[in-house]
Amino acid sequence: MKPLEGIRVVEVAMYGFVPSAGAVLADWGADVIKVEHAVTGDPQRGLRQTGSFKVEGDPNPNVAHANRGKRSLGLDISKPEGRGVLHELIADADVFLTSFLPASRARLGIDVDDIRAVNPRIVYARGSALGPRGPESDRGGYDMTAFWARAGTAASITPPGTDGVITAPGPAYGDTVSGTNLAGGIAAALLRRERTGEPSVVDVSLLGSGLWALGHSIALSLHLDRAWEGVTPNTHGSPTNPLTGLYRTRDDRYVSLVMLQPARFWTNVCHCVGRPDLADDPRFNTAEALAAHTGDAVKILREVIGGRTLAEWTERFAALEGPWAPVQDTLQAAADSQVRANGYIGQAGDLELVASPVQFDVEDTLLGPAPEFAAQTEEILTELGYDWDRILALKASGAVA
Repeated sequence: MKPLEGIRVVEVAMYGFVPSAGAVLADWGADVIKVEHAVTGDPQRGLRQTGSFKVEGDPNPNVAHANRGKRSLGLDISKPEGRGVLHELIADADVFLTSFLPASRARLGIDVDDIRAVNPRIVYARGSALGPRGPESDRGGYDMTAFWARAGTAASITPPGTDGVITAPGPAYGDTVSGTNLAGGIAAALLRRERTGEPSVVDVSLLGSGLWALGHSIALSLHLDRAWEGVTPNTHGSPTNPLTGLYRTRDDRYVSLVMLQPARFWTNVCHCVGRPDLADDPRFNTAEALAAHTGDAVKILREVIGGRTLAEWTERFAALEGPWAPVQDTLQAAADSQVRANGYIGQAGDLELVASPVQFDVEDTLLGPAPEFAAQTEEILTELGYDWDRILALKASGAVA
């Protein structure tokens, strides 16, 4: 049994951020009903091209990533008939989840007081670009603006002197991180309600999530009054530690070494790279000497590691005591045997998707496919007690798809 089985979530949200929270809750077993406009649906369904990547036909990963495991109800909540259906849905729901801005929530009658008037015990969860308070709380935004650019990552990852800034590594990067935060907040609110009977209003923003993701760097910046700066690619990572940095292999791959106590691991590294003579070299045989002669050590390691392929180093580094990793692209990461062994990628209908990162009882997270637009409308209405005549009447009014 999944931990959120029996929990019903009504999601009135679009695009990637807040729907990805619903996807995590569905991964955890909740019954997530995605309420989409009866005619236009979630605009994310029209997203076919991201950068140079174009998806033809279905299934569409641009939709499935943030919507797997849900049921879709086509509903026009601007119509009284549609709002009546929504009220019946939320009357027995545990969570109301929305991405709509304050003005739209007020216009559609889905703000906190409106929803709580129907169900006083419901957990009300909302995702925003810039947070629920302050002069810009009513402004929208995307992860590229609020999470990546405004919260500091874009500037912090871009090396000094670069023309422009480095963009996010992929679509919905900040959306997915922020959605997971929102799902965690909802789970905590459900626990609070279980223990105290008190429901919560849960808020997560792209801006707040972006700051949290960069939190360590921001803490250092505030303490030292110095903005974090990116490092020029292909340079070594530390001026005083040869065992923290990137090294190119013979087949033009990279290995990342991150050993924060270099003196502790130096002898083991020397043996693994086939240079045991370096362990007693007076330039490197103490922590102080190793720090002082980092440049010499880096030069030697670059030459040595550059002489073998990544596959060869993977075999030799099985005996390495300190942390290291290959630098992998998205296909290589997806094929990683450790990724597969832990079930971090699973089957969701016809697609393979990354599972949300929390597992329970050391079991794979089972993923459901994303619903087609309004595919469960009649099913959900029937569950609410609507007979076929009432369903046809709703369809004729345009309130449901």
